Amino acid sequence: MRTLLVTGPGGAGRTTVAAATALAAARDGLRVLLLTGDPVTGLDGSAGPADPAGAGGRLTVRRLDPAAHFRAELLALQERAATALEVLGAARLDEDELTELPGSDRFAYLAALRDAARDADHDLLVADLPPPRDAVALLALPGQLRRYLRRLLPPERQAARALRPVLAQLAGVPMPTDALYRAAAERDAELAVVQELVEAPTTSVRLVVEPGPAATEALRTARAGLALHGLALDRVVANRLLPATSPDPWLAALADRQRGHLKELYADGVPAVRELPHLGRDPHGADDLAHLARLGDLAPGAPVPAPRWPVEDRRETDGVLVWRIPLPGATKPGLGLVRRGDELVLTVGPFRRVAPLPAALRRCTVAGAALRDGELLVRFRPDPGLWPRTP
Repeated sequence: MRTLLVTGPGGAGRTTVAAATALAAARDGLRVLLLTGDPVTGLDGSAGPADPAGAGGRLTVRRLDPAAHFRAELLALQERAATALEVLGAARLDEDELTELPGSDRFAYLAALRDAARDADHDLLVADLPPPRDAVALLALPGQLRRYLRRLLPPERQAARALRPVLAQLAGVPMPTDALYRAAAERDAELAVVQELVEAPTTSVRLVVEPGPAATEALRTARAGLALHGLALDRVVANRLLPATSPDPWLAALADRQRGHLKELYADGVPAVRELPHLGRDPHGADDLAHLARLGDLAPGAPVPAPRWPVEDRRETDGVLVWRIPLPGATKPGLGLVRRGDELVLTVGPFRRVAPLPAALRRCTVAGAALRDGELLVRFRPDPGLWPRTP
């Protein structure tokens, strides 16, 4: 299944672009699933087939309900812990008194992406994600949570369950139960489904911006975060462009400023920019969405390859290996790099990733780093005590 993840700053029109993209693909004959947390004018917002004109029943719109997901998850947890709660004399929470906590919407998105990945009835998934900073954090969450689970509850430790009573007596503290390991394994399997979807070569991201003072900075931040986590940028959609010529002096001046910001987007080295005109009103109905899809060439094309992180061997000339990490949009003031054992902790602006070192670099020490033309070059010098010797 091809996956297209759509994000953009609040108010830039990402939901409209996601819906127009999904509708265009359905009219082209693909079976499309659109995930969104916002209502889409002109499309059915409930789970089940939507059939706007020309879609032929090939478009399904699934609305996310983070509050309902939070209540269901907490009630299920309460049921699993029923025995412990009774022993503690705890009073159970009722469904009608539960309100979602901040951040719980991310887990609703993960559950929706998990279900979509297991759905074999669609050719294309279009996911309307939160704004870029939250979207990058959301897409990185499965890998981060799986790393935490492996550190806190290593699966290989469960093999020693026969020794657990003895270890508990020696340590004087209770050991983790089989149920805890089973729950961790189930969560890890669910997260693995989402991580595989996000990291698949058929997955890419589409960024929607409205050219203006904040658009260029938003684009740079989003590109750096996406590249840090190895996500491919499909294209940038410059939305709500005003007419280049207008008899109204105020509107003409506004359009000139907008075109100036549009030039900045092109100058920033974005692989593909699609321009989408302002309709003079809010899009309303399937016909408007289809019209925008045609004007902006929004139908998904071939998947864009994810950025590669190659290791360049410069031992003969400089005595080092260089890890080339593409980070378009990154700046030196917001860049951080720390070696932790066999991992490299990278910080780019508001984003952070703990990346495992390639096997060859684990036998090296960090000799320096430099950011040049949107690429981080990390130099590693072979450690004589660890590097294999050759005649």
